[in-house]
Amino acid sequence: MAGSTNLMPIVSKIFCSPLRVVLFVRKRPHLINGGGFVVMDGYQRVIFRVEGCGILGVDGELIIRDGDGTAVLFIRKKGGVVQALSIHNRWRGYLMDYDVPSKPVFSLQQPKLRCSMINTPICITLEPKGRRNNWDFEVIGSFTDRACTLKDRKGNVLAQVGAREMMAKNEFYHVLVQPGYDQAFVAGVLAILDNINGESTRC
Repeated sequence: MAGSTNLMPIVSKIFCSPLRVVLFVRKRPHLINGGGFVVMDGYQRVIFRVEGCGILGVDGELIIRDGDGTAVLFIRKKGGVVQALSIHNRWRGYLMDYDVPSKPVFSLQQPKLRCSMINTPICITLEPKGRRNNWDFEVIGSFTDRACTLKDRKGNVLAQVGAREMMAKNEFYHVLVQPGYDQAFVAGVLAILDNINGESTRC
């Protein structure tokens, strides 16, 4: 079933479109722009800018900015002794209020062992948690091969990552976002996937 246009936004309703949208992701070189990537629409207008370690100078922190440069989402990798002993890495996304992280909106759980990431979905839970030990979304497939899908618990597809032939998929790929879903949330998930796979947002 395609995404419904009356779904609740996760970051903001201004990032939800009633139409299916194809977004294009282009990585930025570390030496020139500090890395990260930009997300563009079909008219090559920048919709989001993603900043990582090369710009922020801190490993495990990410910022998603809209096309005007306003920070809309802050993402941090959880640390500490308890996290070090866990079999998963955990990330949490926060809304931004005047460039300051405020309300948490989602958390993402990633298996630490790379061999387990091949067959184990990456689970995402909305904040505040409405159900114990359950997830709301999952990423299945291979991000490094640009062949993965973001789905909800019912199996509805939110977004699909793909790469066109004859294109350098490691530098440029596209994301198909279904109607009604929050594109800023999708960009946030892409930012985390980019980071855990050692790509443009890593130092």
